[in-house]
Amino acid sequence: MTDEIIAGIKTVYDPEIPADVYELGLIYRIDIGDDRTVKVDMSLTSPNCPSAQELPIMVENAVSAVPGVKETKVSVVWDPPWDPSRMSDEARLVLNMW
Repeated sequence: MTDEIIAGIKTVYDPEIPADVYELGLIYRIDIGDDRTVKVDMSLTSPNCPSAQELPIMVENAVSAVPGVKETKVSVVWDPPWDPSRMSDEARLVLNMW
């Protein structure tokens, strides 16, 4: 189920950045309970992110759409603060950040 949840999360893109939130390193934790309740800890690129209201909802909707997921809870966390070192090589390539 973890692979399906990650695939769902990878459909969520920051509207201002052409990379998905998973490859950007914004997803800090995915916890799948025995009852198939999924808890996701995520961050944003900055506390002033213009998409701060919509991105967590988009992640919640993407995870909730995965077959077998009973309930989804997404929490925005700031510790540790996000920085570009969390990005995957794929995101760095898309953003030309080498």
